[in-house]
Amino acid sequence: MAGALENIKVLDLSRVLAGPYCTMIMGDLGAEILKVEAPGGSDETRKWGPPFQHDVSAYYLSANRNKKAITVDLKSDEGIDIIKKLVQESDVIISNFKTGTMDSFGLGYDDLALLNPRIVYCSITGFGETGPERNLPGYDFIIQAMSGLMSTTGTKESGPQKSGVAIVDILTGLYACIGIQAALLERVQSGKGQKLDISLYDSAVSALVNIGSNYLMAEKVPATLGNMHANIVPYQTFQTLDGEMVIAVGNDNQYKALCHVLGKPEYATDERFQTNPNRVEHRDILVPLLQEIFLTQETKYWQEKCRNNNIPSGPIQSLEEVVNDKQLQSRDMFITQNHPTAGKIKLIGSPLKLSRTPVQMKYHPPNPGEHNEEIMNRLGIIQTTTKKGENIL
Repeated sequence: MAGALENIKVLDLSRVLAGPYCTMIMGDLGAEILKVEAPGGSDETRKWGPPFQHDVSAYYLSANRNKKAITVDLKSDEGIDIIKKLVQESDVIISNFKTGTMDSFGLGYDDLALLNPRIVYCSITGFGETGPERNLPGYDFIIQAMSGLMSTTGTKESGPQKSGVAIVDILTGLYACIGIQAALLERVQSGKGQKLDISLYDSAVSALVNIGSNYLMAEKVPATLGNMHANIVPYQTFQTLDGEMVIAVGNDNQYKALCHVLGKPEYATDERFQTNPNRVEHRDILVPLLQEIFLTQETKYWQEKCRNNNIPSGPIQSLEEVVNDKQLQSRDMFITQNHPTAGKIKLIGSPLKLSRTPVQMKYHPPNPGEHNEEIMNRLGIIQTTTKKGENIL
């Protein structure tokens, strides 16, 4: 069965996470992804660990399935010629070199658009290709700090905290994927490609959404609320007799139901707590009252009570519990593949569920240059190798 992006060819010169995550999504959807690295393999995540499985890192495996891989030396004329030949048969090229690097190779958008006017050219950088900080390198952690995301994460006691995952890289990869597909759709009408300038900094700031909007309206620097919500109460974690759980009350009716479950109907009629704006204003009074009640029973008890009364709630699960979650297993969110070096590997599946063109897991995350012979033969290029058999193009 053909994928939704079948026949779309993507030349992937990116590494680490934002770009590879974007192209993995496109590969899951059926696009042909060709991962380009320097000879020997230049994606840093190949060495990021432990854990490793037969010298293959879990980090690298997480963002590189459904791709083929070649090695090309971009510092050589032969390597640049290979990229230019591949561009002529590609629909998309994506890179995350520092601003100006691709131009220095003679592989800037203006150069490649002359070879293929239909090319969709996606540049991912830390700060974008314009502005006074365009030449600075960008890393997820730095951008989390600079964008305001860290300033709103954590508690007064902990101070600013980063997300447990590289959330800015993931967001940037998603924005890049959206932008590329939009450009491909527009190309159907115009027949022309275009350039996308995607930055980690822009992507992170866009993710401030309501927190950012709150500041733009009130010009009040938000407090560090930990697991509480800036605009909704109660919408946070609560300690129970044996652990911790999340209550996510989204409207006044759900709040009334919660008061009933807790055996405190008077909290629903108290003027201080009747409406969400009032509850936000008086959170310092209400939250301790609710916390005292949650401590009287175990998490399982409150979970059952909340679900039976349509009150959004959930336990805080460990990754062991997540992997064994029957709901996720039924949705194919954990898969296995065979890898030529690592053996049988376990990966997180795709959240994209398409009825007619479902995602497919055709290819394992490739070894460096695994498909050199296949691709070079397709281009009619005779490979140059060292005595060890390594491709030096």
